[in-house]
Amino acid sequence: MFTGIIETLGTITNITKEQDNIHLTVRSNFTNELKIDQSVAHNGVCLTVVAIHNDEYTVTAIKETLNKTNIGNLVETDSVNLERGMKLGDRLDGHIVQGHVDQTATCINIKNDNGSTIFTFNYDSSNKNITIEKGSITVNGVSLTVVNSKQNEFSVAIIPYTKENTTFMSLKQNDCVNLEFDVIGKYVSRLTNS
Repeated sequence: MFTGIIETLGTITNITKEQDNIHLTVRSNFTNELKIDQSVAHNGVCLTVVAIHNDEYTVTAIKETLNKTNIGNLVETDSVNLERGMKLGDRLDGHIVQGHVDQTATCINIKNDNGSTIFTFNYDSSNKNITIEKGSITVNGVSLTVVNSKQNEFSVAIIPYTKENTTFMSLKQNDCVNLEFDVIGKYVSRLTNS
């Protein structure tokens, strides 16, 4: 379980392929606090630490993860948003995030808006995932509030701190992002559509 509050940025230092899986080696400033078998969210994707060496650790992404997320698009030197699993009893500063990406979306517009930046995303709504204005959404692991919601499209407003301390600093139009829709909203939607 995660909160969507990014702890730090990591850097991909190595990518190796093994059959349908890829192994990502990540340099992070909290590597010395990690343990093998620990879960870490990478751009919102929960992956298990399988090896640790100095300030780098390795995680493995399987075919299912690669098919449903943007993890397979990463290259060496890319930055990734990192968050360790939430400790029981911690404050829930973001919202309940499972680290299970529902689908990807494409950034279709970026606009400066008097101190904030508005990012607009387009996604395939055939999976019946929905957003609502003032509802929660996780974009590349970042807990955000939807400011505009339409069929297949939504926008979020990013404050300067978030833009400067997450991968939003380098996000460009046409980039692919991971989406995890609000878990409570998904259950309500499923109940009302059944």
